[in-house]
Amino acid sequence: MDSALGSSTIDELMERACQHVAAAEYFDAERVCTRCLRGSRSNLDFERMARIVLPLQEARRQRRVAALDAGMVAVVRTRHDLPRPLAAGCYLLKPPMIGRDGTSLRETLNRRGIPASVLTREPLTRMGKWPIVGVGPMVVRTQVEPPWPVARDETSPSKDTDTRLPPLEWFARASEALGDVAIAALAPGDHPHYRVDDLLDFLEAHPEHEKLHQELERACRAAIGTAEPTLPRRRGIEDPNSF
Repeated sequence: MDSALGSSTIDELMERACQHVAAAEYFDAERVCTRCLRGSRSNLDFERMARIVLPLQEARRQRRVAALDAGMVAVVRTRHDLPRPLAAGCYLLKPPMIGRDGTSLRETLNRRGIPASVLTREPLTRMGKWPIVGVGPMVVRTQVEPPWPVARDETSPSKDTDTRLPPLEWFARASEALGDVAIAALAPGDHPHYRVDDLLDFLEAHPEHEKLHQELERACRAAIGTAEPTLPRRRGIEDPNSF
């Protein structure tokens, strides 16, 4: 958490973030918003957090749209499969690469200002589905249908040897499904502060989901004026090092 930021500093930074959005400087806007969001959480300033979420959501939405509009799809099994140089588009990582590799690639693309949608899949299940995973402070995982029927191959790390490039429509559906399962994992009876924290963690794992941002904005507003929790926090969420 960026606890060094005072309210006036956050307001000044958010004016700058809105200027970045207006100028279509979406990566700069995202970086400023993320910093302000952390600072406001450290200050227990949920009202400011709620206001920060909206420009953050817009910056990320524009980044995702640019990634899909680029029309490039890459399936990445090893680093050698990455395009050189890295390009805007959609990246599907598959075993032997893991969820943390997807997070690392997304961060690299963001630092370089390259709009991209990044998903990581795990081995084909016996039911013929692809588990999709996002890794941050917490793990988000769901199973989706592949774009087409896939034959199982026990000798492959991904349990299939399919080399076809998924269509852009599949990327959009899989990304939506991953964020939806994160929202469904929220515990309704949790303290409002804990609900905010879970959503912040989920967004680190999967920052491309608009409804997660909307849910965070609602959770921040619900937390305004509430006392800090006194009971220890318990999370029934998967450990990020569990795979």
